[in-house]
Amino acid sequence: MKFKEDYFKQYLLETPVPLAFERAFECHILSQQEFSRPILDVGCGDGIFAKMLFDEKIDTGIDPLAYELEYAKKTNKYDELIEAFGDKIPKPDNHFSSAFSNSVLEHIPDLDSVLKEVHRVLKPGGAFYATIPTNYFDKHSFVSRVICGLGLKKLGARYTSFFNSFWKHYHFYDRAGWENMFERNGFKVENVIIYGAPKDCLFNDSMAPFCIHNFLIKKIANRWIVIPFLRPILAGMWHSLLTSRVKVYDNLEDGGLIFLKLLK
Repeated sequence: MKFKEDYFKQYLLETPVPLAFERAFECHILSQQEFSRPILDVGCGDGIFAKMLFDEKIDTGIDPLAYELEYAKKTNKYDELIEAFGDKIPKPDNHFSSAFSNSVLEHIPDLDSVLKEVHRVLKPGGAFYATIPTNYFDKHSFVSRVICGLGLKKLGARYTSFFNSFWKHYHFYDRAGWENMFERNGFKVENVIIYGAPKDCLFNDSMAPFCIHNFLIKKIANRWIVIPFLRPILAGMWHSLLTSRVKVYDNLEDGGLIFLKLLK
């Protein structure tokens, strides 16, 4: 499978800076993995992630939101797009050789049903790659750091609840918690990378308020950027400032995000 090398710069051209910065780490990690066809994208959304990561088409993307799939069609990165929930994938047993899910699983209330279904459609020995938040993700936010720095534990717990409710995070575990989640649904954990260093998560959280208009535009028009002709200038500036930070740190225990390679 061929991967793009300029994913960070391309992401900056089409999405807000904090989103592009986080996704660049995930593109970096996944571009080091082996993808065998046929490939399934679980929760493909608008298809931007696949568009930025892969330099050729993948086989199948599924998502329950029709309007997201309409945008995904425009990326021309999928042989087929299917409107479906992850717990009811319209494919036979042992169909896919590999699958991935990028920043999706944490948003699914009944995650066990989805993982069982992904396991069903994977071939024996097939790989499933997942990127998801850890229990440190909310703790690296700007407000959480201020509250904890003041020693306000009860207020900190309330903010954590609000933070995860706002982002619809139903699942955010430590490494052992995530490994247990996948193992009880039939997967073998092959490799784990903890990323999202505290300083990187803090940067992203601090930048988010400046991108509220982008999120509103996304909701209204299903696009991120309002004035595209100005984007190359801003993208070039941010790329030069941040590209050296897009790397995976060794022995990162308190990272806000985690990647797992799982085998059937």
